[in-house]
Amino acid sequence: MPKPTSKTKPTPLTEDPRPLIGEPLALDLLNTWWMRDGAVQDLLTVPGGLAVWLASNGLDGRFAADTITLTHVNIARGALKTALDDGRTDDLDGVLGMGRIRATLTADGPGEVPEFKDPRWGPGWLAARSYLELLSTAPDRIRRCAHEACILRFFDTSRNGTRRWCSMAACGNRAKASRHYARSNHGNE
Repeated sequence: MPKPTSKTKPTPLTEDPRPLIGEPLALDLLNTWWMRDGAVQDLLTVPGGLAVWLASNGLDGRFAADTITLTHVNIARGALKTALDDGRTDDLDGVLGMGRIRATLTADGPGEVPEFKDPRWGPGWLAARSYLELLSTAPDRIRRCAHEACILRFFDTSRNGTRRWCSMAACGNRAKASRHYARSNHGNE
C-alpha cells in the first residue's frame, strides 16, 4: 500500500457519514456537526461535504456546492445554533432577510415560491425557514439528544412526545448500558 504524500488527493466524499439524517432541514443542518470518538466532526468544511448535505436533502439539483454557498450555509448553521442554544435571533433574522416567499396562483391552486437575493443563500435560507415552521408547529418537540456525549438534534414525532435519544439503537442503548454498568459496579464496591 503506498504511503500518503502531500500530492495524494483525498477520496471524495460521496455518502453521508452522519449518524442521523432525515430530520427537518433546520435540524439536519445542525446535525452536520456530530461526535465521533470524543471529537466533533464537521461535514461542512469543504464544498464536497456541502454537496453531500445538499444531496441528502434533495437540494443538489437546485443549488451549487461552491465555496460561497458553503460560507452562507455555515452562517445559517451558526445562526440556528445560536437561536436554539442562547435564544438570540438577530443572526437568524439576518439569514431570513436574504430571501422571501412569493405567493403564486397556479392551475393547481395557491402556492408559494422561495426567492433569494442571491441563490447561494438558498440552502441556508431554506434551513432557517424550516426552523420557523418547526417553531410554529411544535417548538416543544425540538430536542437535543439526552446522551451527554451527543450533540445531535431531532424533532420528536413520537405519539406521546417523550423521545429522548437521537437514536435508540445508538445513544439510547449506550445510556442504558452505562446505567447498568454503574449499578453492577456499585454493588461490587
